[in-house]
Amino acid sequence: MRFFDTHTHLDYLSESLNLSVSTLVENAKQHQVEKILVVSVFAKNFAKVTACANEKPENIVYGLGLHPLYIHQHQLSDLDLLEYRLNQKDPLCTAIGEIGLEKAVSEISTPELWKKQCEFLEAQLALAKKFNLPVNLHSRKSHDQLSVFLKKVQLPKNGVVHGFAGSYEQAKRFVDLGYKMGVGGTITYQRANKTREAIRKLPLESLLLETDAPDMPVFGFQGQPNRPERLIMSFNSLCELRNEQPEIIAETIWQNSERLFSHA
Repeated sequence: MRFFDTHTHLDYLSESLNLSVSTLVENAKQHQVEKILVVSVFAKNFAKVTACANEKPENIVYGLGLHPLYIHQHQLSDLDLLEYRLNQKDPLCTAIGEIGLEKAVSEISTPELWKKQCEFLEAQLALAKKFNLPVNLHSRKSHDQLSVFLKKVQLPKNGVVHGFAGSYEQAKRFVDLGYKMGVGGTITYQRANKTREAIRKLPLESLLLETDAPDMPVFGFQGQPNRPERLIMSFNSLCELRNEQPEIIAETIWQNSERLFSHA
């Protein structure tokens, strides 16, 4: 079996653990995680994310984007820099992410900053369309609003709603639009009934695996930085929820991930 961690912040993990990107990749490979997507959150880490991929290009691809959590510091010039970077046509840049909407944090849900979130999302979705790239999407308490944007833009490559935590009905709305659901540490917690039930019922073809390292720790590792090698724990929880054989689950999700995020 082989795995693709479709959402990480490997630059932050490397700094927090004081380990090289190469070491993190080798640790992941020992647990069958052969590929990793690292995504950015603001313009000032575009270069670091790119450097991560260049350090291990056979194992790492990257996405560039402006995360809604940092909406107060994003500038219009950051969108220009994003477009400039995408214009380089780096084959290792296989996604626009992490982008999306955030309504769980009141400070950035004020009318003014919500409007700015929506404008930055719209601009980045337009870039995804222009450069024919999939999107890696953040959504907290904003699934209904996000699905409206996605329905309107109709991206050729679609993408994934990362770290999905919600109901089957919410997930199904994204899946019906052609999007994948990112499955991570949430399903390793027995109490996450709503999300576990959603992931159990969704088509296997609509699922991807991710860690969100160093965030979203799996059960038993609360308070510790998450790592790509712990993807296997989410996979094991997924196998408990699904009726398919583990080998079928692993291979189907690998193919889903490759089609979406691998470079040509």
